[in-house]
Amino acid sequence: MKTARKLSVAGAVAMLALTALLVSPAGPAEAADTTTTFQVSGGALSVSAPATKDLGTGAAAGTLTAQLGNVTVTDSRAQLGASWTATVSSAGFTNADVGQAAPITTVTYASGTATATSGLATFLPGQISPAVPAALTSTGITAFSASAATGNNSATWNPTVVVSIPAQAIAGHYTGTITHSVS
Repeated sequence: MKTARKLSVAGAVAMLALTALLVSPAGPAEAADTTTTFQVSGGALSVSAPATKDLGTGAAAGTLTAQLGNVTVTDSRAQLGASWTATVSSAGFTNADVGQAAPITTVTYASGTATATSGLATFLPGQISPAVPAALTSTGITAFSASAATGNNSATWNPTVVVSIPAQAIAGHYTGTITHSVS
């Protein structure tokens, strides 16, 4: 009887050993970790605007209001907490027919709200409404800005330009440059 009991204990031990083998996961005899890295490249900060725009025709002592067309700032620097400010400036408008310059204070600019944005950032127009424009200067005014950006982002707006034509303006074709820049 003692022999049968010894076999039962030996059988139980063998069963436990077999169960342990079946339950424990089969793993490699050795393991090797590979530290893996990659890099995200950053791009540039850029601005685009229409190359030309005809604002139309107005009379002396009148006003001329027109939208300039889409202006877009694209921030491809892929940074955390980045910011940018787009400025707009103009040195004035000259009558190409007679060489007369219109006073720069007669031209105002209102960025209005964004027509499109992408990415994560806080976007702010320089002038929210065409009802409250800012006078264009040769040193520039803020057109749009972004702060607290995460990664790539962009903003597009279609600004309103208002030309208050002086009473003493000479008839003819006036030409000037409105310059957008971003930093």
